[in-house]
Amino acid sequence: MKFLVSLILFSFCVDSAPKGWPEQVREIKYMSKADQTQQLALFYAPKKNGKALPLLVGLHSWSSDYRQTMSVPYAKWCIDKKWIFMHPNFRGPNRRPETTGSELVVKDILSAVAYAKKSAAVDENRIYLIGASGGGYASLLMAGRAPEIWAGVSAWVPILDLTKWHEETSKRKLRYAGEIEKSIGGKPVVGSKAFKDGLKRSAITYLERAKELNLDINAGITDGHNGSVPISHSLEAFNILSAEKDRISTELIGEFTRTAKVPKELSGQAVNDATYGAKKVLFRRQSGPVRVTIFQGGHEIIPEAGLQWLAKQKRIRAPKK
Repeated sequence: MKFLVSLILFSFCVDSAPKGWPEQVREIKYMSKADQTQQLALFYAPKKNGKALPLLVGLHSWSSDYRQTMSVPYAKWCIDKKWIFMHPNFRGPNRRPETTGSELVVKDILSAVAYAKKSAAVDENRIYLIGASGGGYASLLMAGRAPEIWAGVSAWVPILDLTKWHEETSKRKLRYAGEIEKSIGGKPVVGSKAFKDGLKRSAITYLERAKELNLDINAGITDGHNGSVPISHSLEAFNILSAEKDRISTELIGEFTRTAKVPKELSGQAVNDATYGAKKVLFRRQSGPVRVTIFQGGHEIIPEAGLQWLAKQKRIRAPKK
């Protein structure tokens, strides 16, 4: 009888992968400590072999949910490398108060890590986080909200400051401005409740806490021109965590962002990095454990580059007692 009950519960919580995903991946539900609700995710764990394995948490983009096929390369990497994989929904697309960097989102992601640790043998010194666009935003946010958990965070074309991005997308008449307003309760006019909520949900508010964290920030140089997030967000995120001598001036960030070209003062800082494939690395700077890379591209992620970098990282900061 007990076996039958367990089998029924297992069938309820585990289902086949969505269309386009590897068959080894399963749709699961896990309990979020945010509000004690069952939340959806995709999960993969190799067969137990007595060894603790790396865990990769992938975060979906701004307008998508946990089923998005853009994240399939993360799962394929984990299957190939025998890593554990978690792809939480964290309340879905960013257009409601429950989403967009809310406390529910933060606790959903932390609960997803807890689920993986209970369900498989996770190497706690090799828990990784990756995401692009809205997933890059959530990755930067989680880097600041829980820096002690991650061995490495790879954030691609991320949003650093929701209030700043609201202004930028409003000027360009992009739909994201309205979605931010739906999330924070109105236009983020300075001094308003919506403005304060926008800052509370923004990675910029917490990122300084991630100074002892391996952080990889990437942006395509034409993003903000033919993409939705200006590269200033990535460069300013780097400045928050870098040593003073390594920071990029406000003037140079402005030129970078306005012209979609590497300023003359920063020329000669291109590197050869085969993990970026055909996308040339036009500019890279590292300061301690944080680095920023500007590559020849737009609003996109190069999964191989992010995953290869993560695989080399181990946790720096000790966990909370």
